[in-house]
Amino acid sequence: MTAPIRHSVPEAAPVREAPPWTGPGFAEFVAIVALMMAVTAISIDNLLPAFPAIQARFGIADPNSLQLLVYVYMIGFGVAQIVYGPLSDALGRRPVLLASLAIYVAGCFLAMAAPSFGWLLAARVIQGLGAAGGRVLSTAIVRDRFAGREMASVMSLIMMVFLIVPMIAPAIGGAMLALGSWTYVFVSMLVLAGILVLWFTARMPETLHPEYRRPLSVRATGDALLTTLRNRTAVGYATALGLLTGCIMGYVGSAQQVFDTGLYHLGSLFPLAFGLVAGAMGAATLVNARAVRRLGMRPLSHAGLIAFVAVGLAQVGVGLAFQGQPPLALFLAVLALNQFLISFAMPNFNALALQPLGAIAGTASSVLGFYTTILGAFCGYVIGQSFDGTTLPIGVGYAGLGALALVVVAWTERGRLFRGGVSG
Repeated sequence: MTAPIRHSVPEAAPVREAPPWTGPGFAEFVAIVALMMAVTAISIDNLLPAFPAIQARFGIADPNSLQLLVYVYMIGFGVAQIVYGPLSDALGRRPVLLASLAIYVAGCFLAMAAPSFGWLLAARVIQGLGAAGGRVLSTAIVRDRFAGREMASVMSLIMMVFLIVPMIAPAIGGAMLALGSWTYVFVSMLVLAGILVLWFTARMPETLHPEYRRPLSVRATGDALLTTLRNRTAVGYATALGLLTGCIMGYVGSAQQVFDTGLYHLGSLFPLAFGLVAGAMGAATLVNARAVRRLGMRPLSHAGLIAFVAVGLAQVGVGLAFQGQPPLALFLAVLALNQFLISFAMPNFNALALQPLGAIAGTASSVLGFYTTILGAFCGYVIGQSFDGTTLPIGVGYAGLGALALVVVAWTERGRLFRGGVSG
């Protein structure tokens, strides 16, 4: 009689108790982290109304070239993320964030002094390099404190506050223009950065657990990078998030032309139209924050993505039916519906990608943020540069990238969509 086979069971990792929290309460915590992300949004969206003034100032012949002010910013924003995560895992979240904001402020001043369009583009890259710190550190700080569905709920609340910014950012940009110059738009960016520096310094303690600090070395960073890239869930959901980010960036890059100079000629009403669409995203993230605790990240995000693809196809159909120029009310309604649906996928995809990587949250957030931003910027650039005076490039981009994201999610889950679980 043979002895029973005994399978070895790996020992569970020791539970590390976090020190007592001495920072702000829940609502203030969400507000501070949302402001960290809002620096990114306002740096894009409040510049949109200034495109015609910038075009006139530098004598730019092709209006599509103005979209580069968005995309070069996103390139700097994406590339720098690969640095901030490892730095914050080694040095802590606070010093790295404050250093990144110093770079951002320098970019603002350089943009205000730009003597040429090329100089302005370079300043936008520097702005993006600085703003990336807020993107990486906001996600890492949330992951330091929360996990699972609770993390997804917190991220949704942060995204809701974050998405209020696009509703008002073009109006802020328009108000700055009314003061007399497009350079005043950068003053509003400086004010926001200053508020963040003061608030964060005064109220937010270091969130990185001392035992989670990692040495700043090529080997340690390489190990964390390999851990991230070998994780099917992280890579899959990050890819899907990048594709959906491309939808947003394609829309944002061409929004000024669609709503104002190239198609609907809304003029001073452009911020209102832009804000209505952004409002749909804000409403969805509020609903998601409440629903994700009960339904789970996977069922909610998968259903939202499938519906997003369906509406994207309808968006293409509407565009074709009206030769690419549907009535404004109809275009806004379909676009707002798709922005509403995409907001059930994006924050949950972000949380799902980071969920298995809590011990290397900073580096993982860097790697995944770099990847999703560069992928999103590239896809958005393709959509934006395809603007031809119609709404069709946006519709085709939404439907195509959404469908590809759905295929990637199905691969990630090995064909088993809507799976729940304790934390997903």
